[in-house]
Amino acid sequence: MNSHTPLSPDRVPVIVGIGEITDRPKEIIDGLEPLALLVEALKRAEADSGTKLLHAIESLDVVNFLSWRYRDPEKLLSSRLGIRPKHAYYGPVGGESPIRYLHEAAKRIARGECSVAAVCGAEAQSTATRAERAGISLPWTPFAHDVEEPKRGAAFQKPAAVKLGVFRPVTVYPFYEAATSAHWSQTPREAMAESGALWSRYSQVASENPNAWLKRHFTPEEITTPSADNRLIAWPYTKLMVANPTVNMGGALVMTSLAKAHAAGIPDHKLIHILGGASAEEPRDYLERDQFTESHAQNAVLRATMDLVGGKAEAFDALELYSCFPCVPKMARRTLALGPDVKPTVAGGLTFFGAPLNTYMTHAACAMVRKLRSGASLGLLYGQGGFVTKHHALVLSRHAPPEPLAQETSVQNEADRRRGPVPAFVTEASGPATVESFTAIYSRDNAVEQGVVMLRTSDNARALARVPATDRRTLAHLLNMERSPVGSPGAVIRADDGILEWRVE
Repeated sequence: MNSHTPLSPDRVPVIVGIGEITDRPKEIIDGLEPLALLVEALKRAEADSGTKLLHAIESLDVVNFLSWRYRDPEKLLSSRLGIRPKHAYYGPVGGESPIRYLHEAAKRIARGECSVAAVCGAEAQSTATRAERAGISLPWTPFAHDVEEPKRGAAFQKPAAVKLGVFRPVTVYPFYEAATSAHWSQTPREAMAESGALWSRYSQVASENPNAWLKRHFTPEEITTPSADNRLIAWPYTKLMVANPTVNMGGALVMTSLAKAHAAGIPDHKLIHILGGASAEEPRDYLERDQFTESHAQNAVLRATMDLVGGKAEAFDALELYSCFPCVPKMARRTLALGPDVKPTVAGGLTFFGAPLNTYMTHAACAMVRKLRSGASLGLLYGQGGFVTKHHALVLSRHAPPEPLAQETSVQNEADRRRGPVPAFVTEASGPATVESFTAIYSRDNAVEQGVVMLRTSDNARALARVPATDRRTLAHLLNMERSPVGSPGAVIRADDGILEWRVE
């Protein structure tokens, strides 16, 4: 389309309202359930827009709940709001999903399928956990025990990974952490220092965000140093380096067309435009990936967003780089060709702002809207889900785009094109084997329960093996802060219980 052809204002999507709620009940019984948090967040988003819009919602996307289970929550929410949207969707688990929903809602408006859309998410894990521990029955919508629990990590992984305990995010992301830092020629100490400095910057932003759960600026040393209050969970991650899901939060964004916004009298300085975005995925089984030094899907998505702003990430005035674990934004900022002093967040990150499970990026989007309204020009929202699996990024702008919003935004072909051969995964192996990556899993008293190594065998197959807590020599080699063990030679054997074990040469 010629850039001089004016866009039809009824096909230009704009974010007009944002709403957030952080619930800190004094009494457990007074905690709000996720549905109530959603209603309140949506009401606040409507109030923020300055006009009545909730009754006109035609597109409603609800981010997946994990703290409470409902049957058809999108229908329950619609009923509470007194609406009957043409599109009402409750999707699968995924930290990228709020960005995907915002992007898809914008596309619907651009196609003329609806004129008012809402994206919302909420969790009440803090109250749910406290109630369970105290044996308190909450006066919430009855828990839908007959609804199947959504599929998560273990459902997509090999039995060997589950048996060794490397099927949860906190034990899988370390494989990327170790492999990337070795690839970047960092010592483990240098990699830890980068993580601490980066996370400290997330905490600084959270300390200034009124909606954050932890409003404190932590130093890099406080973040990376193990202690009774900051225990090691899986090497190299301490508690202050991982997402904190034990929060009560709700967030919502309301979007409409430029024509409807103007007709409602919403001033231009409150309107935030969607410039475009991109999505791609890695194989859900992380052991079916070619390597762990980068993510082809992440690279393709971020490069596509840079193309939207002239090819350089410096064009972004504000960033939200998904922060479940340090390796994710560390990889992202390198793909974006940004320096180590990058300002990676507008919300505060999943450790410090809080990680309401799948819906952190709903809050990040709200924070980005505030940032753009206050003078920034371009913002990048990058979310990911699974184990570096699902990636979606969106560019928001204070200014109207010159072109219609693109409808085809997958960059999966580009990600797949760059993927190398995937090594065969084996559960039977003996003899020489080198370390591809590794982690160590800790008990609550900061003691190593076992090491887990991802190996390449002599015929270049991939295997998982444990390092027993009693093998202090091999563990000391893995946890050496001055030299990465990635690439180290050793030997793999089959233990009496049938599990592979590895020891350093």
